Amino acid sequence: MNSSSKHSKPNRRAVLAAGACLALGAGPRAWAQAAPTATDGRLVVVFLRGALDSLSAFVPYADPHYARLRPSIAIAPPDGTAATALRLDDHFALHPALAALQPWWQAGQLAFVPAAGSPDGTRSHFDAQYQWETARPGQRADAPGWLNRLAAQVGGQPVDARPRVVGVGEASPRLLAGAQPVQLVAHGQAARRAGSLEPARQREALMALYGGDDALSAAFRQGAVARLASARDLASDMPPDVAREMQSASNGAAPVSLLEQDARNLATLMRKDRRLRLGFLSAGGWDTHVNQGAATGALAGSLQRLAGALLALRHDFGEPGDVIVVASEFGRTAAENGTRGTDHGHGNAIWLIGDGVAGGRWHGRWTGLAPADLNEQRDLPAHHDFRAVLAQVLRPTFQLTDSALQDVLPGAAWDRRLDGLMRRA
Repeated sequence: MNSSSKHSKPNRRAVLAAGACLALGAGPRAWAQAAPTATDGRLVVVFLRGALDSLSAFVPYADPHYARLRPSIAIAPPDGTAATALRLDDHFALHPALAALQPWWQAGQLAFVPAAGSPDGTRSHFDAQYQWETARPGQRADAPGWLNRLAAQVGGQPVDARPRVVGVGEASPRLLAGAQPVQLVAHGQAARRAGSLEPARQREALMALYGGDDALSAAFRQGAVARLASARDLASDMPPDVAREMQSASNGAAPVSLLEQDARNLATLMRKDRRLRLGFLSAGGWDTHVNQGAATGALAGSLQRLAGALLALRHDFGEPGDVIVVASEFGRTAAENGTRGTDHGHGNAIWLIGDGVAGGRWHGRWTGLAPADLNEQRDLPAHHDFRAVLAQVLRPTFQLTDSALQDVLPGAAWDRRLDGLMRRA
């Protein structure tokens, strides 16, 4: 099955010419596509660490296997009430917590590829995130991040000292690592971590330093005890081994509760300095093994905060060439597990937001949730390499040549099934 939901306005249907591309980086062959019109496009990548459950974000309500696979966490099919999914087309609906994004779908500014991912089958958060951020599936050797490599193409040569890319939140994301200068901006302390009080020796030293009877020492000790208690309380509602795994899956990213403020900070910086054409945000907490919830619950709360962050970004990224990409390292199992959550999977949805996106429809191949159609009979297949999805975005947005795309996304091949994902500039 291929995408079947078309946007209704004829002037919104113009897409990249089908069949115009051959292979990305396949020896000397070049695409036959005409060079796109120059734009001043900007790209923001929102990376959800821990593996978002895309089958809850974009609900395949029409699939007869969906409710059977998820007796406790399935989102009810659309019926017009607040507790059910919001119909997008005959196949998919939107999680009700993402209701704020539905107008973008209706306006042709939101699209998704429902079954994309890495050709590597790892279910390790660490490995999958590293491979996604370096655009090198199956490889562990040290490599720069693809967004840093893209900064070299956007900034031109020779490299100057002014960053073209900014990351808000993480101290050293692999996606931004490399030779190009990067502007990094911190966020507030993550609520689920004890910060400098986490290591026992450091905590003991600080407590000894502030062991006096003066008001400053007393205030420090009181605050330290409260912070440690808060960190424990936030993690106490799940088994310790699950809590440790979920924290590891976030890989240093902020909790989703901070994402909206980080989004506002990023938008402000990129609005004030137009040399910053590439932005990066991340949020952890998407490793929903336990009590995931359905229309309400833990995941619903995270999705609502994500929607708030995307609204904040879209406020400042509404120019014709601006694109927001939302992705995660891999998907989750089609069936719920014994603790009313989902486990590590394979294929996932990649979201695209912007005026240049051929929105109001999904793109690519979708084969459904029948056991024979699932990867290893347990999770979504990755019908589309995530690098091929990114290539469709990067070429028209930044007018990249074949060799430049191959440098940014090494080893990627052009996926003609995704032609039309972006509108012609």
